[in-house]
Formats: sequence, structure tokens, C-alpha cells
Amino acid sequence: MMVLGPSAPGGVPFARPLPADAVRDVVPNRVMTWNICNPCGTSNADRAAEIASYAPQVIGLQEACARDVARIRNHLENLYGLVYHVEYGTVLKNWGRCGGLPWNPGGYGQAILSAAPIKDRVNVEYRDGGSEDRGYMAVTTTLDGQEIRVFNTHLAQRRQETYRTDQIAALAEEVARHDRAIALGDFNAVPDAPELTPMWALAGDTDPECRPSPTGTCLPTTDWQSKFDYVFLRGISPLKHHVQPTPYSDHHPLHTDLDLAPAPERQQEAATDVGHEG
Repeated sequence: MMVLGPSAPGGVPFARPLPADAVRDVVPNRVMTWNICNPCGTSNADRAAEIASYAPQVIGLQEACARDVARIRNHLENLYGLVYHVEYGTVLKNWGRCGGLPWNPGGYGQAILSAAPIKDRVNVEYRDGGSEDRGYMAVTTTLDGQEIRVFNTHLAQRRQETYRTDQIAALAEEVARHDRAIALGDFNAVPDAPELTPMWALAGDTDPECRPSPTGTCLPTTDWQSKFDYVFLRGISPLKHHVQPTPYSDHHPLHTDLDLAPAPERQQEAATDVGHEG
């Protein structure tokens, strides 16, 4: 008999050693988005270790089964001491993707994990998901001491531009209601795709070099060297971001550190710095 995977006998997973430069506690101004790939045969212990390497305050997952997310959350706490609240954005029940019995299939869609409490969850299924049901979820949580509205979405597949156009219109309408918001996820579209225009009109990507123009330089976030994954920022400034290829999904984890200070505070700090330089 062979025992495969990261688990010890009895089903207790080992804590995978983290990289030497991994953080040891939650980073309060860090946000991460990751399409964890489903079905891809990846263990939830490995997914948890990938997240623990960066320890973001808020994590948006796509292609997520509710049971898998619950296990990832448990591994993060039990193996790495990282405690998260979780909310789900289930858009369909799918036995093939998420297991369960035929009459009780697992929930599939998005999820948000946050080290701070979560409130005001909204889960919306798009009017037409294309070849598969798709939607967005939104929550209010705290990043670096500031309450922020966070949206997590997974849009229609890459060759279904017409569906994505309607989906982004619905998402953008809700994001526009907030002066400060984060809209992250797998948009299944490259930066200069016409259907992304409403999002670019509201917010910039966390990568300041990435723009919907030939002069934009955008790091790929997928194994096929396309940028499909975004952290759109409205009324929030990026500090630094990182895209890291991983063997555990066909999408790369994207995490970013943010300046969450309200605009008046940033302006006051800038004026103070100028005064000191004088």
C-alpha cells in the first residue's frame, strides 16, 4: 500500500516548510487573489502552505469548493497559526467538481478569507454566466485599520467576451457605489480587452505599469502567459505587488501591499514631508 500526498497516517497533514523569507504573521495591509484551479487534484494542505507563505490579511479565492475552503482555513490555523474568518460566494452545486453525494453536491464559486471579522456579505449570480454559472461576492472587512468593501469575482471563460461584457457592467455598477473599494479575481480577459473598459474607468490595477494600452507592461498571471487576474483599486494606493508561479494551479497567486490611509491623511503626510525637506 502506498500513501500519497502531504498527509501523515491517520489523515493529519504535515506542515509544509515555508520559504526562508516567508512572513510569520498576517500582513495587515496585504491582499491576495488566487484561482486555485478545480478540478486539479491539488491537496488543500499544499494550497494552505502557498497562502501561508504570504499571509495576507484578505484572500479572494476562485474556483473554490466550500469544503476545500473550510479545510484550507483549518490548515492555515492548525499548521501555521494563521486564523481567518471566511464567507462563501457559491454560484452552483456541483458533484463532479466538489464531491459530496449526488443529492448533496458541494458548493462551488468564490470565497473570501479575512483575518478581521467580515460583515455585510452579498452574493450575486450573474444573469448569464456563459458556459458555467458565474458571479461575484462582496464583503466589508478591515485592512490595516480601515473598513474597505472587497469584491471577488470569476468572469465567463476566455472566449466568451459577450457574457463578460454584461458581467463587468453589473460588477462595475456596484463597485462605483463606493469611494474606496477593492475588486479582485479572475476576469478571464487581458488588460486591453474591450469588456474591461468599465473597470479601468473606475479603478487602476495594483500594478501601476499595467494599463489597457500598448505601452502597458503587465506581468502574466497564468501558465499560458496571459494576465487574467487583477486587484483593481478604487480610492486606494498600491505599494508593491508580487506574482509567483506555483505548481498547485494554472493561475499564479497575486498579492499586493496597499496604502490604506485615507486621502486627506496621505496629503497631510506629503505636506509634512515637503516641510521637512525645506
